Amino acid sequence: MLRTHTCGELRKPQVGESVTLSGWVHKRRNFGELVFVDLRDRYGRVQVVFNKETGADFAVVDTLKYEYVIQVEGIVVDRDIEAVNNDLKTGEIEIHASTVKVLNTSKPMPFEIFETDKGEEDEELRLKYRYLELRRERLKNNIILRTKMVKAIRDFMEKADFLEIETPILVKGTPEGSREYLVPSRLYPGNFYVLPQSPQQMKQLLMVAGLDKYFQIARCFRDEDQRGDRQPEFTQLDMEMSFVEESDVMQLNESLMLDLIKTFAPEKKVKEVPFPQMTYAYAMNTYGSDKPDIRFDLPLVDISEKVKDSEFSVFKSAVEQGGVVKALCVKGGAQFSRKDIDRLTDVAKIYKAKGLAYLFVEEAGVRSPIAKFFSEEELQVIIKESGAEVGDIVLFAADTWDIACDALGHVRLAVADQLGLRDDSVFALCWVTDFPMFEHDETMGFQAKHHPFTSPKNIEDMETSPEKALAKAYDMVLNGNEIGGGSIRIHDKGMQKRVFDVLGISDEQAQARFGHMLEAFEYGAPPHGGIAWGIDRLVMLFAGEPNIREVIAFPKDQKAKDLMLGAPSVMPHEQLQELSIAIDIKE
Repeated sequence: MLRTHTCGELRKPQVGESVTLSGWVHKRRNFGELVFVDLRDRYGRVQVVFNKETGADFAVVDTLKYEYVIQVEGIVVDRDIEAVNNDLKTGEIEIHASTVKVLNTSKPMPFEIFETDKGEEDEELRLKYRYLELRRERLKNNIILRTKMVKAIRDFMEKADFLEIETPILVKGTPEGSREYLVPSRLYPGNFYVLPQSPQQMKQLLMVAGLDKYFQIARCFRDEDQRGDRQPEFTQLDMEMSFVEESDVMQLNESLMLDLIKTFAPEKKVKEVPFPQMTYAYAMNTYGSDKPDIRFDLPLVDISEKVKDSEFSVFKSAVEQGGVVKALCVKGGAQFSRKDIDRLTDVAKIYKAKGLAYLFVEEAGVRSPIAKFFSEEELQVIIKESGAEVGDIVLFAADTWDIACDALGHVRLAVADQLGLRDDSVFALCWVTDFPMFEHDETMGFQAKHHPFTSPKNIEDMETSPEKALAKAYDMVLNGNEIGGGSIRIHDKGMQKRVFDVLGISDEQAQARFGHMLEAFEYGAPPHGGIAWGIDRLVMLFAGEPNIREVIAFPKDQKAKDLMLGAPSVMPHEQLQELSIAIDIKE
C-alpha cells in the first residue's frame, strides 16, 4: 500500500497512529539533526519530521529535493502548542518518520510552482508545462470547483426528471453560422464528418422521439478566432424540453442558477430575483450591449431628436443619414483629465466609432470643444435629456444605431472600471429577450441571428419586413457575460420552410442540408425549446478568473494551438494518402 491517508486529512484524533503517506516534497528545511519536509498532495499538506538519531535513513533524506515524489511511514504526533501552524489544516499534528522512499525524482522546475501562484510567468511557458501549473493551488481549486459545479448541475437536472443523453461527435456538416472542423472519412474517400458546433439538431430530434426532458454536458467545437472567453473546443450544459414556452425555460434555469450560487458562491449578493427581463432593443438602447452589466446604472440616452437641427455637423449628419446620437452621463465625471478622455475615445474607436464628443457641466457653465456649435438653450436641453448636473461629464457617440450603441456601450464599461463601479460582491443576472430573427449581410443577404431553427415571434413581419422580425429567443446574462442562450424552436415543416425562404435556402439546399430535420417534423414533432449554458464561462465567473483558460485543464492558447502536445501538427504522408487527402498550401 502506497498510502493509508492523504496529506490533508490527518488531525488530532489520529495522534499515535502509524500511517503511510505519499506525495511531493513541497518544502525542505535542514537543521542538522532534524530535517522538516512539507509533504503535499491534492488534498493538502502535512509536516514530516526526520530525526537523524531515531528516524529514517538520512542518506535518503539528504537527497530529497523540491517536487521529488516520496513515500513516508511514521507516527502521528501532537505538536507543541507554540509550534502549531494555523496556516495548515493539519497544523496541530506532524509525522515523525521512520522510513522514507523516493518514488521518483524531479528535474528543476521550468518555473516556480508555489513561490508565485498567480500565473505571472509567460503564458506560453505555463501552457507548455500545463501539467506542472495544475499543481498550483489556484488552478487545482478551479478544476475542483468545475467538477463540483458540473456534479451539482447533474444532480439538479436528475431531480427535475431530465435524462442525460449523449449525442454523436461525428456528424453531418450542416453549416449554422460558425466555421466547422472537418474529419475525413477513410472508408468513404472524399467524404467528411464534422465536429458539432452544438447538439442543436440532435436534441430537437430527441424531442421528436418523445424524450421530453433532455440534458447533456456536451463537448462542442467551433473553428473561430480565439479570445479570453472562447476556445476551439468548449463545454456546454445543453438542455431541451417539450411542451414549454419561454417562461417555462427561464423559470427552470433561474432555479438552477440560484441553486449554484447558493452552493458555490454564497457570499455573492444576487441583485434581483426573479431575474429582470428586457428586450434586445431595450438592452442595446440603454446599455449598448445585448449582454448588459446591470450592477451599475450609467444608462445611454438617445438625444437624436434634440440635436438633429443643431449646427454641429457631426450630430446633424448622423441623424440625417438615418443614424443616432447617443449620450452617456457620468456622475462626477468632470474630474476626468484629457488623458482619460483620450483613453475613452480610443475605446470608442476600437468599436468603429469615428470619435467621442464630450462636454463638462461646471458651475461656470458648459466646457466643451463642441459647445460653440450649440445655443445656450440647446445646451440646456442636452443637459436635461442626459440627466447631467454640475460636476458631471456627458459623452456622445454619433453614428449608425448599432455602432453608436456598441461603441458607447464599451465606453460605459471602461468608465465603470475607471470609477470602480463593477462590484465583485454582486451577481447581477438578467434575461435578454426578443432578439432579431435575422441579421442582414451586404453580400450574404439575411442570415439567422441565432440559428435557422429558432421560432419567429411575429410571423407577418418575418416575410414582409425580415429586418423587423423578432425571435422567441432569450439569453441569460451574468455581470455582463452571456451565460446561456436558447429559444423556442420551430417544430412545423411548413414554418421551417418559410424561414428557409427568407434565408434564401432553396428546397433543394434545405433537403440536402436539413432533410432529416424536415422529415422528422412530419412525424408528430411536439412544441419544444431549450437553452445551452457555457460551462467554461460560468466556472470562470464563479472562480473570479479573467479568462476561461484558467478553468480548463488543458486549454489551447489564443491562436488555438496546444503548446503542451504541439497540436495542430503535420501528419505523415502515408496517413494522408490513406484518407485520400492531398495538401496544397498556397503562400
